[in-house]
Amino acid sequence: MQRAGRLLGKLEISGGVNDPEVRAKAAWNSAAGKKIAAHTRATLLVRNTLIVEVEDIVWQRQLNTLRHFLLRNLGKILGEAVVKEIDFRPMPRRLGPRPAPSSRTPSQDEASRIEDPVLAMLYRQSRRNAI
Repeated sequence: MQRAGRLLGKLEISGGVNDPEVRAKAAWNSAAGKKIAAHTRATLLVRNTLIVEVEDIVWQRQLNTLRHFLLRNLGKILGEAVVKEIDFRPMPRRLGPRPAPSSRTPSQDEASRIEDPVLAMLYRQSRRNAI
């Protein structure tokens, strides 16, 4: 019984199904396993080199030692030598949602929070002059 990846590679199918990059990226999660796949993401296939983004440099170093194991797994799944090398790169930091800056103007309450009475008075005067 042959794997589906081997059959897809041999068939003359139009579209993205037979594209080596699509197949390699789809096979990455199976080849790497659940734990590694949770911390990585296959992004590109450039001249038979699969570019895989990893969470940080520690993961990069650890996965470099597992490179041959992962290449063998990819070869078994894909059925041919589509991927001959793996390049692990740290992921760029993704910024999460942040609250919008407040557009409210400072009120007199802010001056009351200043403990030094002279600085509080100067602050109130500067606020009046700014308006």
